[in-house]
Amino acid sequence: MAQHSRTSETETTPNNGCNSGLTRRNYVQSVAAVAAAATTLGAAGTAAGQSDYERIDAEGQTITVESGDTWENKLIDMTTGQDIVITAQGSDWTIRNIGFTGKNTSGTGSATFGISDSGGESSIENVYLGDGTDERNGSSSGHGQTAFWVNPDHAGHIDFQNVNIQNFADNAIYGSAPGTGGGGTLHIDSCFAANCYVSHFRVATEGSKITNSSVLVDDEGYQGRGIWAWAPGTIEVDNCQIEMNGQNTAIDAGANGSATEVVVSDSDYDEEAGIAENAGSTVELGDSVGTDPEAVIPDGVPTDAEAAASGSSD
Repeated sequence: MAQHSRTSETETTPNNGCNSGLTRRNYVQSVAAVAAAATTLGAAGTAAGQSDYERIDAEGQTITVESGDTWENKLIDMTTGQDIVITAQGSDWTIRNIGFTGKNTSGTGSATFGISDSGGESSIENVYLGDGTDERNGSSSGHGQTAFWVNPDHAGHIDFQNVNIQNFADNAIYGSAPGTGGGGTLHIDSCFAANCYVSHFRVATEGSKITNSSVLVDDEGYQGRGIWAWAPGTIEVDNCQIEMNGQNTAIDAGANGSATEVVVSDSDYDEEAGIAENAGSTVELGDSVGTDPEAVIPDGVPTDAEAAASGSSD
């Protein structure tokens, strides 16, 4: 997969490129508008021959998850060369046991998941997005496919647990937009992200945290930031391994002239990639923070699409 160097990044203002949450949201909405029909919860797909999950071919459709819904046990076939968008909205929804098989080569530049919670608590559990994307980008913003994009209107709380994201041409979890919007929080726990561009875990709001998770950047794909913290913060990072192999920045605090705060504990980060404190931001390192990271896939995180879809990695 083609690699991007850190010097190729051009994100300097809130409305430039993929930094614009509204741009990403409008793009997702436009995908829904031009789809032949928006596919509602559980309506798409054909039986896979197994009783434990449903197989869905990516055909340019949008699947919508509403308040109180549980969308689970799906194997998404990306070898069709087309895109699929899953939009979760309302509150108290659950997405779990979802596997994507094959690289996304649609080139649409969309977000695979566009998510928000209006004031409750929602969750994303046991998802495999490890086959990645190509670098093409049919969108007017960003650098290519984003795995998870959090709508700026997000006002509740979303838990991510046991999620595997690798080789995406844009952010793995793009969760900073609520920092200037609804103010909702995210908890990224026991997740693995590797070789994505722009950033791997990107968050902004007070109460958001990243725990028990790993980031890996090596010579196998894109080279984005490890953790990117936006204003207003404070962002907590605990028991994480950020292995960058000297690429980009391990922990990048602050953006677009606005400061934030990151508090790090019981973690290791790549000292060569280092820490950036922008616009008066601070990164507070606890006594238990080291510089010898080993990014491992946490227990329970699915390592292939079928394991995720069947729930066998639980």
